Formats: sequence, structure tokens, C-alpha cells
Amino acid sequence: MTFYFFTVAQQVMVLFLLMLLGIIANRFKWLNENSVAGMTKIALYLVTPCVIINSFCREMEEELLEGLVVTAIISVAIYTGAILLAHLFIKDKDEGKERIFRFAAVFGNCGFMGLPLQQAILGDEGVFYGAVYVAVFNIIVWTYGVFEISGKKEEFSVKKLILNPGVLGTLIGFTIFLFQIKLPFIVDTSIAHMAALNAPLPMIIIGYYIGNLTIRSFTTNKKQYIPAFLRLVAIPLISIFVMNLFNVDPLIMVACTIATATPVAANTAMFATFYKRDAELSAGLVSITTLISIVTIPILVSLAQAMAN
Repeated sequence: MTFYFFTVAQQVMVLFLLMLLGIIANRFKWLNENSVAGMTKIALYLVTPCVIINSFCREMEEELLEGLVVTAIISVAIYTGAILLAHLFIKDKDEGKERIFRFAAVFGNCGFMGLPLQQAILGDEGVFYGAVYVAVFNIIVWTYGVFEISGKKEEFSVKKLILNPGVLGTLIGFTIFLFQIKLPFIVDTSIAHMAALNAPLPMIIIGYYIGNLTIRSFTTNKKQYIPAFLRLVAIPLISIFVMNLFNVDPLIMVACTIATATPVAANTAMFATFYKRDAELSAGLVSITTLISIVTIPILVSLAQAMAN
């Protein structure tokens, strides 16, 4: 397990160094809220779909198709369990904060942080299964997630769900994979170049928000550590033991563990801003859990690798 820990920790530290660039850019005022908002849109609407499409551009294999179905089932099961745990353990007199805390506990940064780690640790096949997990994330975040953070059922929109970049990328990618469509060299290479931005760009964005943290951010609201514990420890740990109990394929088990162990999703801050919730609290949760995850991710992923093997 020690070997696995240092291997994973090394990859996490690479991402942390990229975050450090965002912190530096914040301190020297090279970036501001407007420029980071623009970078976030590029990451969300251009880079993420390209990563997903790129991961599906591979030869059809029966094993991959079976793995895709298994990963989708596991992802749905994990989110179902996470939602139940969030509703069971997170209570607050302030309804707005309670909804943010529950959203934060359920949704991890499986796209912006999970996919680069899966690529580094597991290679292209790991990203393939990671993309399936991200697809399930996008479906649930634009259904349950929108209702949870807004508190209004009418905010759910089928149009928003279908036109979500992650879902669109998955539909395009799955079509390419299923029908074995060969993309022209220029298109394929352009998609691959855009996909390569998935590690540095989101990490710089996250680093910018970490640069806004103060000592007060860690002490103002002690209740924020309940969703942080659920997100970073309880949910991934339970998932690992359940997957091991059902003898899930080692590669799928580790890919799902990486996705499940990621810190609070960046969507938390974006949705909080859009639906007039506490954006500062949300951004703080994203930043604080990202810092803590530098320690928790290597431990959890190395545990999953050790148990799977």
C-alpha cells in the first residue's frame, strides 16, 4: 500500500503545483473574477466535452462495453448513497446553508480534478470509465442538484439537461464509440489538444479561489466540516468497501474511487451564485476541501488499489 500511496501522492502533487500557479496569479492580480469566470466557461463548455469525446475515440471491445455499463450502475449507486447520507447527517436552521452543505457533500469535482488524475494514474482506459462517471454526475447535478440548491422543482429543465456540455459530450462520444466513427485527422487532433488542457486550466482556476482563503475561512463556520467529512472520507470509504464486496474489476474500482474521492465540485460555487445562495460559503467549501484532498485522495486511492489487487 505504501508504494501505491507515493505513486498517487506524486500525481496529486503535480496537480497541486498547477493550483499553485493559480494562487500566484491571484496574489499578483494577473487574474480577477471576470477573467476566471471566462476561463471556467472555457473549461466547462469546451475542454470537458473534448476530454469525454477523446476518451470514447477508441476501438470497440466487449470488455469496455461491459465496463461502461458496470461503471454507470456503480455511479448511480454511489450518488444515491451520497444523497441519503447528506439528508441524514446534514441539518441547519438556515435552509440556504443546509442546501449548499448537502449539495457539497454529494457532488465532487470528478471532471476537473478526477479526469486528470485518472489519466495520470490509469491511462486512457481510466479516463474512459471516468467519463462515464462524469456523464452520470451531469445528469444528477442538473436534476437533483438544481432542485437541491434552488429549492424549486420548476427550476429543472429537460432542455438544460440535454444541452449540458458534459451530457452532449457523452452523447457524441458514445455515438462515435458505438458506431466506430473515424474522425478526420484535423478534428481528432484538435479535440486531443483541447483535452490536454483539462489538467492545467481547471487547476489554475481552483488555485485562484484557494488564493482567496484566509484563516477566517477555516474557523467561521464549523458546520462546513460535516459535508467536507462526508465528501472526502465517508462516501468514498463506504464506496471502496462496497465495490470490493462485489468484486468489481480493479481498474473500474480505482477509477470510481478517484472520482468519488474528489473535493467539492466547482459547480457548488457556480450554482450558489446563480440561485442566489451564499457564494462565499460555497467557494470556501470548494477551496478548503481541495486543500484537504491533497492528503485524503492518495490514502483512499492507494487503499482501493491495494484492496483491488
